[in-house]
Amino acid sequence: LWMSEGTLEEKEKGKEKEKEKEKEQGEAGKEKAKEEKEEEVKKEVVEGSEEEGGNEEEEEEEGEEEEDDENITLEYRQWKRNAPFLYDQIVTHSLTWPSLTVSWYPHAVDKVIAGKTFVEYMVILGTHTSDAEQNHLMLATVTLPKVKTLKEEDGVKEYVNAKRIEIVKRINHSGEVNRARYMPQNPNLIATKSPNPEISVFDHSKQPDTPDPSGRVTPLVTLSGLTKEGYGISWSPLKPGFLLSCSDDRNICVWDVNAATTSGKETVPALSTFKAHTDVVEEVDWHPKQESVFASVADDHSLIFWDLRTPEKFTSIVPSAHTHQVYGVAFNPFFEHVLATGSADKTVALWDMRNTSKKLHECLGHADEVFQVAWSPTLQSVLASCSSDRRVNVWDIRKIGEEQSSEDADDGPPELLFIHGGHTSRVLEFSWNLSDPWLLASVEEKNIVQLWKMAENLYAEEPEVDPTLLE
Repeated sequence: LWMSEGTLEEKEKGKEKEKEKEKEQGEAGKEKAKEEKEEEVKKEVVEGSEEEGGNEEEEEEEGEEEEDDENITLEYRQWKRNAPFLYDQIVTHSLTWPSLTVSWYPHAVDKVIAGKTFVEYMVILGTHTSDAEQNHLMLATVTLPKVKTLKEEDGVKEYVNAKRIEIVKRINHSGEVNRARYMPQNPNLIATKSPNPEISVFDHSKQPDTPDPSGRVTPLVTLSGLTKEGYGISWSPLKPGFLLSCSDDRNICVWDVNAATTSGKETVPALSTFKAHTDVVEEVDWHPKQESVFASVADDHSLIFWDLRTPEKFTSIVPSAHTHQVYGVAFNPFFEHVLATGSADKTVALWDMRNTSKKLHECLGHADEVFQVAWSPTLQSVLASCSSDRRVNVWDIRKIGEEQSSEDADDGPPELLFIHGGHTSRVLEFSWNLSDPWLLASVEEKNIVQLWKMAENLYAEEPEVDPTLLE
């Protein structure tokens, strides 16, 4: 009996201990659960704050973009107000699709409209459409007054009775037109670059004005040799039919298009391939006086000179022509040893190819990367450049080193002759007119093409005063 009672007591005590243990565990569990809940709440707060922080960053970026857009709009309005004093001619035309390229075509015909004399020019344009839409190589007529028949309208000079820009021919093209250039010796032939590695050559005189609705692309010949997309393309001014092109594959190729078009083949391989650059080759340009010589620039920061007769090895190299990628190169058509380069480092550099150990001069005036440089075909010392800063700058190298007042120096160096500020997005390309020395065309990232000619008083030489008149 004692044993039984003792056992019962022990059992009762055991039960009490178990209850106490359960109670302790329950309290501990509750405490643990409470701690876990607090941790979850903290985590949610942290994540929420991070998310809010991310949203704040996104809102801040959106705010900055809106502020940039507002600044661009204000700048454009100010430019538009000042345009009558800055330009003798200015035309802004909206295209259906953006054009990545523009080039004046050698065509200038006088026309009489409503008793007034106009000049009809032509420009080469391209399209950069959405994937679903057909791309085209385009020819457009440009009608401008031969004499000034202008009126004031909305603060900008407009032309009376002129149609201005009209697309007269569309040619089906495979992909967007990255670049288009006509052959100097036979302007009917136009070579184009696209996202495809091959170059297409079209004879526009044999193409219908209205393109095939099926989208069929019919180039005269296709040039193979490069393996990736590119932009640089250049016809030789001295060797008819010789064409250079470069690409993202770091190489440069040359073709004899005249021989290619008579070969009976649809696709023709390159005559030679030039290999030395270590990154994307952006641009090539033929020497204007030496038929076998050309230059190239690339993302590897270098400027290289080549000779067709020795494709296996360049003739000379400037390894660090700029501190960033080099996008443009152009030989001066009058001074055979002088050339210019444009770079992502925001500068335009002048070089003497006989001594490239240092630059002749560095032109400072752009606020962003420089895409293209091109000398005037008629004005020996005049050069232009376009940039991501939405500007086309016109330079006169004769003015390098001239004395300036502090007020003038605030506007830029003495060689910076003019800043075209009519674009509201990146200027992709521009072209000098062949007949009218100061007339240019430029295209931007948006679907805008502008034709413009700065006011004569901005570039005309100040007349010398006869000392006898001062007596």
